Amino acid sequence: MATKRRGAAAPAAAKRGRREAHAELCAALGDAALRERAGAAWARGERLRHDAVVLEPAPFRHCVIPGFLASSAFAEALRDELLGLDFRGRRNDLLSLRQSEELGASTEPHVAALRHALCEEFQVWLSAVTQIELEPTIDISCAKYEYTDVLLCHDDELEGRRIAFILYLVPPWEKSDGGTLDLYSTDEHFQPQQITKSLVPSWNTLVFFEVSPVSFHQVSEVLSQKCRLSVSGWFHGPSVARPARHIEAPLARSPHIPYDHEILYEWINEVYLDLDSQAQIQEEFEERSEILLKDFLKKEKYQLLCEALENKEIQWSSRGPANKRLYEAAEEDSLPDTLKKFLQLLRSEALFLLLSNFTGLKLHFLAPSDEDEDAGEGQAADSSGHSSPKPEQEETEQAANGNSHQPRQPESTPEAQDSETRSSSGTPVCAGELRRWTHGHYTLVHDSQATEFALDLLFFCGCEGQNCSTGGEQCTKQL
Repeated sequence: MATKRRGAAAPAAAKRGRREAHAELCAALGDAALRERAGAAWARGERLRHDAVVLEPAPFRHCVIPGFLASSAFAEALRDELLGLDFRGRRNDLLSLRQSEELGASTEPHVAALRHALCEEFQVWLSAVTQIELEPTIDISCAKYEYTDVLLCHDDELEGRRIAFILYLVPPWEKSDGGTLDLYSTDEHFQPQQITKSLVPSWNTLVFFEVSPVSFHQVSEVLSQKCRLSVSGWFHGPSVARPARHIEAPLARSPHIPYDHEILYEWINEVYLDLDSQAQIQEEFEERSEILLKDFLKKEKYQLLCEALENKEIQWSSRGPANKRLYEAAEEDSLPDTLKKFLQLLRSEALFLLLSNFTGLKLHFLAPSDEDEDAGEGQAADSSGHSSPKPEQEETEQAANGNSHQPRQPESTPEAQDSETRSSSGTPVCAGELRRWTHGHYTLVHDSQATEFALDLLFFCGCEGQNCSTGGEQCTKQL
């Protein structure tokens, strides 16, 4: 949970010598009958359609107020004032945008006037409609989304946040410009499922929604050169209980398939089957905890793989939930024989042994253990069961890539297990899938999986000609 925030309150007075401004809200917010209708619809989870207020219950309770500021001249002056602020770029796995500093203490006259109206008049109206005892302070800042900027799926939940709001100050905007506020439905585990509603930004329109375990939303990627300018933040109130975090079922895991070393000579570039090369790879891997193996497959096999991936009979399914990932995975039963055989290679006993030699991890019974090395008996076994001297073992993660940055990615994760976490048979296991990546796909950093030691193996296809501007990079976050 977050520490106690420093919210913005209504200003006591403007600084001497600085002109004051007054933010007048739309007249409909002063209509007692409309407020009562909105409150009743909110409480019953019903729809309310009015020229001044549109309230919708699905996929979660939210409200749209067009013409929120009564004066267009004030809205234009506010926009100009905001554009003159200092913005800092923010970019991580979740978002890309430019954001102002917290505006709680801003003395800009129109910003201060808006803050005063939100903390006073609008806060009273919100409390009456939602029946939430809101505090007279808010968090508030300004954001600029420009070409390719995005904010991916999240729920806004943080201690004390009860109502989120966004005031749009945008030029004429179409859905084709991107930058929509997308709202997600959720499943029985409170996990986001599908985008069921998209709100197109509109000048001087305010949107608010209740922050809850199901309030998953995103700002879709901006696709035009327009500036998506908005003021946003949260009203705070008493915290509500959150349901227990849902733990996802892991991918199905299985021991290696009993294929001998012949499968390696059929598929893999022979330079990687040389024991001296394997020793060099292991030395680099143990130093860096990762390694890139170029031209890993034989050229003719790689070409066959790329051709097989174009097969129209392959069935792809979307993988989520959207607050953690979005990509497509192939149904293995629909794969052509070439791809099925390649997955057999990745899960073969021979490859487990080869990966042991590449990394020093005990992924095969012939690979030496830490106890062997402590006794001076470290040997690296080749795929035929012979052995050669091997450096000290280190438990870590690896990305073993055929080519870099691509849209389709067979992935396998052999587990490097110690004596306490090893399966009852003592045999390392693996899990993997064939993934397809295209525009709009992503994975996010999250902490809902149990900690374990595993080796990540990634093989990339179909990425020729891509560069850093194309996207799709494999990133590692060190915490």
